[in-house]
Amino acid sequence: MTVLDTIMLVMDDAFDPHWGEAWTRSQVANSLAMPHTYALIVDSEGQINRPDEAREPAGFALIRSAPGEEELLLIGVRPRFRKRGLGRILLEAFFAQARKKNADRVFLEMRANNPARSLYTSLGFEQIGQRRDYYRLSDGSRIDAITFGKTI
Repeated sequence: MTVLDTIMLVMDDAFDPHWGEAWTRSQVANSLAMPHTYALIVDSEGQINRPDEAREPAGFALIRSAPGEEELLLIGVRPRFRKRGLGRILLEAFFAQARKKNADRVFLEMRANNPARSLYTSLGFEQIGQRRDYYRLSDGSRIDAITFGKTI
């Protein structure tokens, strides 16, 4: 299974269409085609693997590198594998990769009511910005985006 296939398998299962957070196959493919974007895959056993090695793909993180920083573009865990610490494993692997690339800071953005906020703050992320009415929901309403940063 390719990285793209693995991400889309998780994406189709992990994201509620109401929030409009899921990316299309072409958005993910275009992102992965960029030289400084990569993915981490976690399997159902909590191991970070290449997609062809994963026992059963359970989650992914899509990451973009820039000089001195790394940005978490998207992270998802399939519902049946949640509450097992796999999101934390992906984030710890994200931090490790950032350190290997000599990044000083990591960033992410999320919708204001995302329940993953508690995970992010428990790992040291701090709110550094807010974009009013940034996300448009399936019902047409809008919700703020929150930007987080962490020094590593």
